[in-house]
Amino acid sequence: MSSCIKLEVQTDDQTPQKWCISLHEDVLKRLLSQQGSPITMHKVFGEGSLFSPLLFGKFFDPSDAFPLWDFDPDTLLYNLRNSGKTTVDWFHTDQAYVLKAPLPGVGKTNIQIHVEKGKIMEISGQVKQQREAKAKDWRSCNWWLYGYVRRLELPEDADCRKIEAFLTNGVVLEIIIPRNPLYFGTLEMKIQQPKISE
Repeated sequence: MSSCIKLEVQTDDQTPQKWCISLHEDVLKRLLSQQGSPITMHKVFGEGSLFSPLLFGKFFDPSDAFPLWDFDPDTLLYNLRNSGKTTVDWFHTDQAYVLKAPLPGVGKTNIQIHVEKGKIMEISGQVKQQREAKAKDWRSCNWWLYGYVRRLELPEDADCRKIEAFLTNGVVLEIIIPRNPLYFGTLEMKIQQPKISE
């Protein structure tokens, strides 16, 4: 029997300096190659994870916003899917954009979903606590030492006020982003509006 819980999608995040430090390829290589590197690091940032900088075929910092819905998942994830290394998927219907991804075995209870200014959706979670109680928010320093993130550009016709997120069996994340039906009407009006000649 499967269990499904609804997650809160927040729009009021007030941390302006978060994700200000970029994850670089050499840093990731060092992090994953260190002796005694926690297994969680490999699960979070390893091949096929939604949070991996290498998910899209070449290195891309997951704290930078990625235009996911501009790409076909079969094309972008071709190699990973053929080797059975990922089950991340996204698609769209006439009603909504949908993202499905297994969580990498960590942070299932503290996953957060934020929508920034109706333009960016971020999925993040903290895995390890900072040692210093007075330290900056973990997201504004070397965030990869403490957690994970994937930031995605929202499509122009996304209705960000109605985004829903679900976690099935504590493992599979599903995010549903409804399409705004008014967007198409507004777009058609802009296209069809006759020019007034003077």
